[in-house]
Amino acid sequence: MQGPVVPLTWHYPVIPEEPQKPDVPFELRIPAPAQSIAAQCGERFVHVEVKMDFFGTGQLVNPSFLSLGGCGAVGEDPDTQVFIFENELQACGSSLMMTDNELVYTFTLIYTPKALVGTPVIRAAAAVGIECHYSRLQNVSSNVLMPSWVPFATTKVTEDVLVFSLKLMTGDWMFERPSNQYFLGQFINIEASVKQYNHAPLRVFVAGCVATAVPDINSIPRYPFIENHGFLVDAKLTGSPSSFIHRVQGEKLQFLLEAFRFQQANNDSVFITCALKAVMASSPISPESKACSFANGWTSADDHDQVCVCCDSTCGYSRKWRALSDLGLVSEGKATVGPIVISD
Repeated sequence: MQGPVVPLTWHYPVIPEEPQKPDVPFELRIPAPAQSIAAQCGERFVHVEVKMDFFGTGQLVNPSFLSLGGCGAVGEDPDTQVFIFENELQACGSSLMMTDNELVYTFTLIYTPKALVGTPVIRAAAAVGIECHYSRLQNVSSNVLMPSWVPFATTKVTEDVLVFSLKLMTGDWMFERPSNQYFLGQFINIEASVKQYNHAPLRVFVAGCVATAVPDINSIPRYPFIENHGFLVDAKLTGSPSSFIHRVQGEKLQFLLEAFRFQQANNDSVFITCALKAVMASSPISPESKACSFANGWTSADDHDQVCVCCDSTCGYSRKWRALSDLGLVSEGKATVGPIVISD
């Protein structure tokens, strides 16, 4: 038996409570863009001046990192510290859109810096859209106005000029999308169209499309996702749900493209350039004029699946198909949409 013991007086130390953290007023602010770009639109040229302090941070940028639609600066003014770009309206990756009242030329100023020496880090990248608007209701030339009459041959040629376009559309396809911002996993709704004016009814096709990180379609990286006169191969290559939408109007062709980013690119921008063609609406669907999507097999947006049977091989066009296609072809052209900004 153990005798009586002295009661223990030890106890666990009391840990004082941490003082309550004061409320810190904080609001995440999106930085306001620097007012560092000025543009002047002329009859044939666009003149753009870009401050050397492009981001308004006091750091001057390298002019080799700046391009206007793939074209570099033509000069610089050390007194005002600006880079000068001067390009023809139809050059340097410009795209033309025609509305009821205006001709709109669109350019994109791209800043694509190289990685910091010794690191894979890039601090900033930017894409700025520049538009030149010209009224269609007035004469924009400084030359003397021509007489109101024109020869019949001239009128006929003018009527045959067609305008192709690519547009980003809202989810219900009712309106042009007001934002070019997307997130990975979202669908990009794209509408190809041809403005037919007084022309006989037409049907538009997308012969090919390529996605690039800059407006230059020959740049690397590049991703051709529509090939061979109308095969949307993105679904076949990546397993995505990208597809053409069943056609409702002959002069419009719509398709879904799942948003993606280039792994090797220095920015989050994607430009899409498509080769478009317009054929007579009365001409038959042919292997050279088709819109085929892949989902457990190839199907046509025009309910003519037989023209898609050669999608997994090399399409051989018979003389019959070739003759019909050549008779129906009215015009060909290209259109670009971008920059499309893809975020995580």
